[in-house]
Amino acid sequence: MAETDDQADLQKPRPKPSVRLGLSGKLLLLTIPLAMIAGMLIYVPAIANFRVNRLNDRLAAANTAALVLDAAPSGMVPESLSRQILTSIGARAVAIKLGQQRRLLASADLPAAIDHDVDMRTMTVWSAIVDAFEIMLESGDQTIRVVGAAPGQAQFIEVVIDEKPLRRAMYRFSRNVLVVALLIAGITSLLVYLALHYLFVRPMRRLTANLVGFHENPESAARIIVPSQRGDEIGVAERELSDMQRDLVSMLHQKSRLAALGLAVSKINHDLRNLLASSQLLSDQLASVPDPRVQRFAPKLLRSLERAIDFCQSTLSYGRAQEAAPERRMILVEPAVAEVRESAGLAADATITWISAIERGLTIDADPDQLFRVLLNLVRNASQALETHPSPDASSMQIRITGRREGTVAIIEVSDTGPGVPAKAREHLFQAFQTSGRPGGSGLGLAIAAELIRAHGGAIHLVEGTIGATFRISIPDRPVELQSIRNERARA
Repeated sequence: MAETDDQADLQKPRPKPSVRLGLSGKLLLLTIPLAMIAGMLIYVPAIANFRVNRLNDRLAAANTAALVLDAAPSGMVPESLSRQILTSIGARAVAIKLGQQRRLLASADLPAAIDHDVDMRTMTVWSAIVDAFEIMLESGDQTIRVVGAAPGQAQFIEVVIDEKPLRRAMYRFSRNVLVVALLIAGITSLLVYLALHYLFVRPMRRLTANLVGFHENPESAARIIVPSQRGDEIGVAERELSDMQRDLVSMLHQKSRLAALGLAVSKINHDLRNLLASSQLLSDQLASVPDPRVQRFAPKLLRSLERAIDFCQSTLSYGRAQEAAPERRMILVEPAVAEVRESAGLAADATITWISAIERGLTIDADPDQLFRVLLNLVRNASQALETHPSPDASSMQIRITGRREGTVAIIEVSDTGPGVPAKAREHLFQAFQTSGRPGGSGLGLAIAAELIRAHGGAIHLVEGTIGATFRISIPDRPVELQSIRNERARA
């Protein structure tokens, strides 16, 4: 048989993804810039605060110098001493305002114009940050007039300083902060990398390696991951993956078993069909015997052989035990039940009581052969259950078939007085190879019955709370198109 496109795609080897950078490397590359960004967020207010502190230090030194200069007799200070004081505080001039008078306490080499004015009394955080970066981006030797609060009776004190020494100090501070930030970023990145690698990357690598290994041999139970005792999402993923792999291994084993069984059945059906064909020829000759008993049973024997041959042929045609679509029509239930009883060998069996309670004239919209197979499987299961667990009272061993109609739904119940269905078997009642409770059984009878009933759009289930086992079959009638009925009446 030619392969389909989907099968051809599945058989193509999957290309292995080229791994350039693993998860650990990506985490490391992600952690380093994040640590640097955090360092920058710390650096911006730090450099602004450094500039403010330097300016406040100059004001504090100017206040001290103002006390010395103001204490001089008649305010007269030698020029050499003034220069020494200004040099010690790193300023060019110091002035103070008392009332309406502004007094220059000392000055040396004052520039013709002041480049920047900084009032420490009204400075905000944002202005401190902006001014700090403006100073660092400028060049040249400019001057700054710094105004601040003054002690005593003075209203304020002002000092004129050079911008270049402040800029150099800010550069040194920035370099130190950069070195510390790089060191912190490196240590932080290493610690974060090790923590993430241990907590997440290693378990993810374990999951990935298990998935790759399981894909190579999904039928091997040795490839099932052993979940850890973690209580987080990775632990949940490991446990769910383990459960999924166990279910998949079990399902693949069952599929392999079914495939092997299907091949064996096909081989058996091939030879069985030939044997049944020979038996059919002998039955045709037997039908010509004038004995009344032979004439009574010969048609039924021929019909049974025809069903067996058709079933073998359909199995060989499909190459698997796939059921054909039902050919439904309205049939009487009572004759079908009587034929099932004879085929099951219960017509002459005195040890099992047969009870048929079918509504008179009950019809069902079903395929006759498939309905026969369903009822035969259920009746044989019931008789085997009674034979496996016989009762001392023969009258208590019964198989009962009832039939009724509820609206457009035909309902048939097959019940027995045996031991019932075990509780363990009820979990997989209609699954193949799961529910056989007798030696030599295949567990296919109920699975076949459920498949055939579902093909009719009906349902089959075990009725709870009954003596023995009771299976209820519900098959609805097919919807009728009014137009087709009118056309048939018109043609009639």
